[in-house]
Amino acid sequence: MPHANPRNSKRLNLRMPLVFDTRTLGPGIAESLTRTAPAPANLGVELVNVPEGAELELDVQLEGVVEGVLVTATVRAPLVCECARCLDLFPSATEVRFTELFAHDVSGDDVDGYLLDGDLLDLEPALRDALVLELPLAPLCADDCPGLCSECGVRLADAGAEHGHADAGTDLTPGGTPVPDGRKER
Repeated sequence: MPHANPRNSKRLNLRMPLVFDTRTLGPGIAESLTRTAPAPANLGVELVNVPEGAELELDVQLEGVVEGVLVTATVRAPLVCECARCLDLFPSATEVRFTELFAHDVSGDDVDGYLLDGDLLDLEPALRDALVLELPLAPLCADDCPGLCSECGVRLADAGAEHGHADAGTDLTPGGTPVPDGRKER
């Protein structure tokens, strides 16, 4: 969670869906907001992601504190997952809750956290960090998904219990035909 680098930060404006105005928040003042925002690009991991532009439902509480703004947010997001066993795509959803401090400036040795950009708060980096950490690394379309056949690659859930290979245990050429006994490596 690195601080925003003021020299390389994108120019924030209130028309950006994950940017919040904090001008009215002083210490002890809180504001609760509900907002629907499109998902930013590349929000996910290898087998699970939130489709770009999908609707994120946000419940956000902004609380002014001496150091900056304390954000408590709940985000509900649709997911597109690829089963780690059978490679089929399937829909899912997640809900993530997180609390982060957005500081006015860097103080001392504190290099972790998020910075306000003047009176603007960009929730995207904190949302990205919290959401991606909650995603499964090996999603399954079903707990009992049998996966793919190691011989031919057919989806075992579709192939049925009678699926098998007559030449199982024999060596195959790159073209898939059995290697004659006299040519097998030993």
